[in-house]
Amino acid sequence: MSAASELGGQPEAARLGRLGFGAAGIGNLYRAMPDSQAEDTINAAWDAGVRYFDTAPHYGLGLSERRLGAVLRDKPRDSFTISTKVGRLLEPQDAQGRLDDEGFDVPADSLRVWDFSEAGIRRSLEDSLGRLGLDHVDIAYLHDPDVHDLEAGISHALPVLEKLRAEGLVRAIGVGTNSAEAALECVESAELDLVMLAGRYTLLEQPGVPLLDRCTARGTGVVNVGVFNSGLLARPEVPEDAHYNYGRAPRALVERARALAGVCRDFGVELPTAALQFSLRHPAVVNVTVGASRPEQAAGNAARMAEDVPEELWAALAAVRRA
Repeated sequence: MSAASELGGQPEAARLGRLGFGAAGIGNLYRAMPDSQAEDTINAAWDAGVRYFDTAPHYGLGLSERRLGAVLRDKPRDSFTISTKVGRLLEPQDAQGRLDDEGFDVPADSLRVWDFSEAGIRRSLEDSLGRLGLDHVDIAYLHDPDVHDLEAGISHALPVLEKLRAEGLVRAIGVGTNSAEAALECVESAELDLVMLAGRYTLLEQPGVPLLDRCTARGTGVVNVGVFNSGLLARPEVPEDAHYNYGRAPRALVERARALAGVCRDFGVELPTAALQFSLRHPAVVNVTVGASRPEQAAGNAARMAEDVPEELWAALAAVRRA
């Protein structure tokens, strides 16, 4: 099975659509939100035509999966595609009033435990289905193998995912990572349908191009995420305190982003719109998935993806990046 395989009787790219919904934000990434806000945000994405939703146990210690499932389980199951991730189990623990220390504003009532074994991956998938309230997910990604143990991911975890796909428990498999180099090793080592690549092919920088080229040759689709580079490209005007790779952006990158924003203005396009649409331009990319924490963000992302962007803009932006 490859990226050209079918999910639910439709070609995979058609099933995913151009834009997906990343559900880290509704797991209380950086700040808490009420359940009603999460529900409204998911529904805003749905109303805007989004039909691909990505989550993970890591996001809010299961909160993202629970909130996403609470909305999607009332939708016709063949009308959307959902992915989650394996590689971390959630083991209950006494929070003792502590909050999670990995970026999510949730009680630390579970401990993330790496587990790339077959039993661990099968349990991870089963636990996710319980939180989602669904009978299956369409796509399972191995989450951050480079952070834990890339060798074990390749030699143990990816063969397990291939087995789950052969058994029909998931329709497609892949790897999700911030490292283009790690993803390339995985692509060369297994028959993956998808790679979820974070922040390595964006309007700002494209170190992931060799990986994407190889994915094109192998028929592996790329779901492009992190396309705003942690916020640096997320606003029409780049602020002094913009973030990049989850920290304060270096001055040189702020200036580069502002130069890109200036070119966009010359063509009547806002920087986030160009960032979204550029991220689809490599032929390996089958979908761009972005997060949202408010309904207006979800609707705005869809509107930006649908805007008409003059073709001449891309050449002008390329010239700025080369300068």
